[in-house]
Amino acid sequence: MVNTPAPEFTSAIEWINCDPVTLRALRGYVIVVGFWSTGSAYCRNLMDDLRYLQKKYAGAVQVVAVHCPKFEAERNPKLVRKVCAQIEAGVRVAHDPNFVSWQHHGITAWPSAVVIDPDGRTSAMVVGDQRRDELEAHVTRLIADAGLALEEALLPSLNPIERQQALSFPGGICVNERHLYVADSGHHRILECSRDGRVLRHIGTGVAEYNDGTIHAAAFRQPRGLSLMRDILFVADTGNNALRRVRLVDGDVFTIAGAGRAGQPVGGTLDLGKRVALNQPWDVAATDDRVYISLAGNNQIWMYDRARNALQFVAGSGDLSLADGDGEAAAFAQPAGLALAQLMLYVVDSGSSALRSLQLGTRRVQTLLGQGLFEFGNEVGARTATRMQYPLAVAKDPDAACLWIADSYNNQICRLKLGGGEVTRIEVSAKLDCPSAIAAFGGSLWIANTHAHEVLRVDAATGTSVRLPVGE
Repeated sequence: MVNTPAPEFTSAIEWINCDPVTLRALRGYVIVVGFWSTGSAYCRNLMDDLRYLQKKYAGAVQVVAVHCPKFEAERNPKLVRKVCAQIEAGVRVAHDPNFVSWQHHGITAWPSAVVIDPDGRTSAMVVGDQRRDELEAHVTRLIADAGLALEEALLPSLNPIERQQALSFPGGICVNERHLYVADSGHHRILECSRDGRVLRHIGTGVAEYNDGTIHAAAFRQPRGLSLMRDILFVADTGNNALRRVRLVDGDVFTIAGAGRAGQPVGGTLDLGKRVALNQPWDVAATDDRVYISLAGNNQIWMYDRARNALQFVAGSGDLSLADGDGEAAAFAQPAGLALAQLMLYVVDSGSSALRSLQLGTRRVQTLLGQGLFEFGNEVGARTATRMQYPLAVAKDPDAACLWIADSYNNQICRLKLGGGEVTRIEVSAKLDCPSAIAAFGGSLWIANTHAHEVLRVDAATGTSVRLPVGE
């Protein structure tokens, strides 16, 4: 497909956040067409790269991100629109549920990007994530060859982003006897609340940046997973690809690991101020001296040893797959939510719609629910018959031998009885819209109902829910 006329967009696609455009109308610019799906950690990295290119080379570059769904739920343009708002897409987005443009451009994998020269011919194709430097090299060469000028005022006109005033796309939650902590991901901050949802403190400036410091000076970028250990709150600062620590006595924020840009971590002692690359940390689970991290972009589980101030590999070959085994012989597919229970770490694998167990002593990984990367559905019952769709969170019930799972794309909360039991559902009285974080405490479930911009407290026995007025 390289050095051939780029195929035009067709009427089969739907424009999500802008007026329709054609490649012919964009002639004279360098055009980058990215192909992505909403649930992919790799594709989130590509979207970061596309946003970077659009902003840095405004006036010379035009970017279009074409969404092609993996999961059935992703065929719904409403969900795509929500995710574009959630990640602050920053580029034109088109929805291609039937893979028409995908086929016309000869795409074979998510994520991919096609670079088109100002004459409308395909110049290069870049496949995979963490390829920003390669992609940028193609773009800058074409800009130089064509003698194009940059002009920041020529950024594309996009429809307004959905923005909530009180709470925006909550992505993480944890609770103890006194407090509720919420990752207010869309507002780039952490909220410390009373158990009834009254905000006591805002942690972070609320501006999408990457700064350590005091409670009012520190900054996050789309923080997600939270875990509390006595007076320390650990944060998966997803947008900054970092593991952060909040000292609750005064709200000071400190970076444990994270280079700000996605990469492969390296084990070893962390010198003060040293930042080790992580790739899409989606959740954290803390014990007395260890903090486990799910790295969705690396398909691995890592651990921060607090006593040694060291980062250590735990499990996952790095391949996007579903395979049991010990340590690096096992394979995950975008590990998301984590839950600790003594010497067992439970992991929901979003990419394979699976629930895994990781025995911390032996590092043995076993699949409890799930069959493969493209085996998903909406069924509960026997473990072998259960099918979920893109689960994002799991919580161990402290008062019962069961796990609670946020089956996110099915908008359901599932219950798995440990010790060989079946999977059931709890009928929540409120309408769920992509629940992506869950905590269990004192007979209640605390649910981040992410796409509804709210936190619910649900009676675990009856399903009766109360909407908490977080931030209102």
